[in-house]
Amino acid sequence: MSVWHQMFDFENYGELLVLVRNSLIAGAALGLVGGLAGVFVAMRDLPFAVHGISELSFAGASGALLLGTNIVAGSITGSLLAAGAIGVLGTRARDRNSVIGILMPFGLGLGVLFLALYKGRAANKFGLLTGQIVAVDTPQTTWLLATSAVVLIALAVMWRPLAFASADPDVAEARGVPVRGLSFAFMIVLGLAVALSVQVVGALLVLSLLITPAAAAARVSASPVLLPVLSMVFALASIEGGILLALGSSIPISPYVTTISFVLYAGCAAVGSHRTRRRGARRTVPSPAGAAV
Repeated sequence: MSVWHQMFDFENYGELLVLVRNSLIAGAALGLVGGLAGVFVAMRDLPFAVHGISELSFAGASGALLLGTNIVAGSITGSLLAAGAIGVLGTRARDRNSVIGILMPFGLGLGVLFLALYKGRAANKFGLLTGQIVAVDTPQTTWLLATSAVVLIALAVMWRPLAFASADPDVAEARGVPVRGLSFAFMIVLGLAVALSVQVVGALLVLSLLITPAAAAARVSASPVLLPVLSMVFALASIEGGILLALGSSIPISPYVTTISFVLYAGCAAVGSHRTRRRGARRTVPSPAGAAV
């Protein structure tokens, strides 16, 4: 079989499409979660935290796989433990990064240990690192949808004060906004979002859902309304497109999701750069009197 047919094989695609109904539904929910949470990840400069939480999420999922329990529940447990530790111990950026630097190798090492002890299918081990949503079953979909609903409701409740605290924490605190409490609450919400995203692209490439869509949106809009909307649209396009492409191949889903996400970012970056050049050109156009406008 050629490399092309390994990556894109659409024979019997219509028959296979009905098998990923749960995956497409779960993917839509995860796209909303990743797109919205990613806006605050970018605002609060937390990409490193996302990666640190994903390692503990991987450890929790690996432990659940070894014990034969619910993998999503194990992933969420590991994420919440990491998010709680970062939120409690890392109130300042320097402290936070130190905590994350300690958690990451610990979580990864623990996950590797659990996978080494697991004697089941090798595909299950690989899926924790690279994603496995194409094979989502009904109980797993229920877990994903319920947790997604919790994250979306929490973000809706705290959106305005969290945006204020993220943009200018000193002024927000002076005006009575509970900055520290919001920071801890968001870390817990972020932990749930990371656990959900790990189910799509695996622990290694989780940044493609929680960073890239929001970063792409920020390149074309600074609107507080349009930016999260675009971020959700880009995340949804990445997940749903990745699922549909992975269905017709023998390749894991994560390369498709990350590639679509990167292409969207590159396109937005090009549009943003073009707009910046045009604005600069307008400012330097000479007036009829010969002065720069």
